[in-house]
Amino acid sequence: MRILVVEDEPAVAGFLEQALQESGYAPSIAGSASAAIEAFDASAPDLVVLDVMLPDADGFSVLRSIRTKSSVPVLMLTARDATDDRVKGLDAGADDYLAKPFRLEEFLARVRALLRRGGPSSTIYRISDLELDTATRRVHRAGRLVFLSETEYRLLEILARANGEPVSKNDILREVWGNAGRDPNVVEVYVSYLRTKLDRDSLPTLVQTVRGRGYALRETPAVAA
Repeated sequence: MRILVVEDEPAVAGFLEQALQESGYAPSIAGSASAAIEAFDASAPDLVVLDVMLPDADGFSVLRSIRTKSSVPVLMLTARDATDDRVKGLDAGADDYLAKPFRLEEFLARVRALLRRGGPSSTIYRISDLELDTATRRVHRAGRLVFLSETEYRLLEILARANGEPVSKNDILREVWGNAGRDPNVVEVYVSYLRTKLDRDSLPTLVQTVRGRGYALRETPAVAA
C-alpha cells in the first residue's frame, strides 16, 4: 500500500516514514503543498497523511485539490487541537483527524482503519498489449494472465505509473524495498525476472533500459526497414 505523508518537519516526516516502512507500507514524503499535489498526481497513493501547517499553503487547500479528483482516504495531522480546525478539515473532506503529539500505536491503528475503509481503488494501465489492474492486481499480456510475485508486481506497477518515463534504480529501490541505499543489482535481477515472465512466446520487450536514467515501461520502437 502506497502512503503519501505530507509533513514539513523533517524529524516528524522521517519518524513516520520509518514507522510505515516497518509496518509493511510504501511511504513517500512531501514537505510542501506544491510538492504534495505533484507527488499525489505522480504516485496515486492509497492513503494520504496530511499536516495542516505547511510552508507554502495550509493542508486544507491540498485536501480540496485532492478531493476534486479522488476519494482516497485522508488523515489530517495538526499541532493544534482546536475544534475549528477539526471541523474545517472534516468539512473539506478529511476522513480522520489526529492532533500532535500522538502515540505511534494510535497513528498506525488509524492508518489501518482508513485503508480498510477505503478499499482498493481501481486503475487500469494499458501499455501496448499489456494490461495491469491495480484493484485485482492482475496482469495480462497479449490476453494471457501473467503470474507475478509481490515484488515483481510492485516493480511493474511503479513502471506503469510513470507513463513511459524512465524510473531510476534508486527510486525503484526506495518504492519497492524502502531503502535507496540497498545494492542496486537487486533491481537488475527483478527486471530480468519481469522480462522473462512478460516476454514469453517471442513477444516484444516492454521493460526498456534507458541508459543513464533507469527503466521505462513502453512499447518497443519499430525498426525502419
